[in-house]
Amino acid sequence: METDKTAHQDKKASDYTEYIAQIESNGSSQATEKALVRKIDLFLLPTIWLMYLLSYVDRTNIGNAKIAGMQADLHLSSGQYSVSLIVFFISYVLFEIPSNLILSKSRPSIFLPTIMILWGIVTCCMAAVKSYRQLVALRFVVGVLEAGFAPGVLLILSSWYKREEQSKRFAVYISAAILSGAFGGLLAGAITKNLEGAHGIRGWRWLFIVEGAASIGWACIARFLLLDFPLTSKYLSEDERRFAADRLLVTDRSRASDEHRLGPLQAIKRSLTNWRVWLFTAGYMVIVGSSTLSYFYPTLVNGLGYEANKAQYMTVPIYAVAFVCNAFTGYFSDRVPRRRGMIISCWLSISLACSIATAIATNFTARYVLLVLMAAGLWSTNALSLSFASSTFASMSREARAVSLAFVNAMGNLAQIYGAYLFPSGDAPRYIMGFSVVSAMCAFGVGVYGVLYLVAKRGSLD
Repeated sequence: METDKTAHQDKKASDYTEYIAQIESNGSSQATEKALVRKIDLFLLPTIWLMYLLSYVDRTNIGNAKIAGMQADLHLSSGQYSVSLIVFFISYVLFEIPSNLILSKSRPSIFLPTIMILWGIVTCCMAAVKSYRQLVALRFVVGVLEAGFAPGVLLILSSWYKREEQSKRFAVYISAAILSGAFGGLLAGAITKNLEGAHGIRGWRWLFIVEGAASIGWACIARFLLLDFPLTSKYLSEDERRFAADRLLVTDRSRASDEHRLGPLQAIKRSLTNWRVWLFTAGYMVIVGSSTLSYFYPTLVNGLGYEANKAQYMTVPIYAVAFVCNAFTGYFSDRVPRRRGMIISCWLSISLACSIATAIATNFTARYVLLVLMAAGLWSTNALSLSFASSTFASMSREARAVSLAFVNAMGNLAQIYGAYLFPSGDAPRYIMGFSVVSAMCAFGVGVYGVLYLVAKRGSLD
């Protein structure tokens, strides 16, 4: 019986090799591959981009609801509001690895839209909260449900694209968060203002209803657009599925085949005993920790001398420059995949210099320009660090890769908890403590990714 199974596997491998050889022999391999990658992009990238945009909106809309009257209506103290923010990230971090293990053994086209529908429903239910306890409970549940999305996207992208194709795709993915930061507040303001009192419902409650309903609606559409894994996606022909899987193995000999499956405990052990995972985790934690600066953009810009209303609009150029730099970095990095660590270290060095200068400078215009450059560096390194980790973990089995990517993302998001305390209002306008911590984290990140670059240059990351 075992002999028959081995013979079947050998025949299957031989068939795949013949299929690749046949394509290469007729000189159409590059054209065939480009057409396939375009098809994969068409199904995956727009779908994932909008899903992530709505995910980011749903997790951050509580801040806009607070401004629109939620804190007063629910009689929340400052401490209670902080707890309602933090509890989301507690459940989010705890459930990332279990969610990704489930995804690795299921179908992304079902799993991801399902959890999106569920978190959309819970977001809508937040419109009905009457007390602090209800708000905290629902925020915890939203964290549980959203925990499966971001690491799930990382796993999907790592399963479909070659190492030298991933940086551009991760840049597209992260750009959704950048645009959400730029225009999310303005959209929320329009909803709360125009729907205030409609049908006897406060504007902040309408915010949860509208944005939750948007997530539910797009999730229903995404169910019919999202691809599964290369060997199981029904939107590709049998030849396309085989080519999608084999092109990764042919060009990347160290990549693990999806046919080598591990149990949950095996995957966790395989992942957490790998030194590469811990090094990438340390690097990503300082990037996300520094990037919590984005939550304070309106506060910081206001502290530079702009009025409150104008401060909200003055944050848009910060995100606009970050968007352009993120796109350029993703495109360029795929041309030099072995130098991703060096590129990240360079960007973090720029952010480090800007952070120090911002704390020292007294001219408002100069501080604003420095803030723009610092944000560009931090956002650009976010996407690139994820693609760097993803391509490095390609040699792992799907389950171990799922755990590794979820662990890196989860530990990085711990920064959302302590980062909330870096820029207290009492430190205005210099915010020495916040910029000092950001500077220290950037400096540490420069060292981590410098080491990763040197290791990758020697070929020891493969």
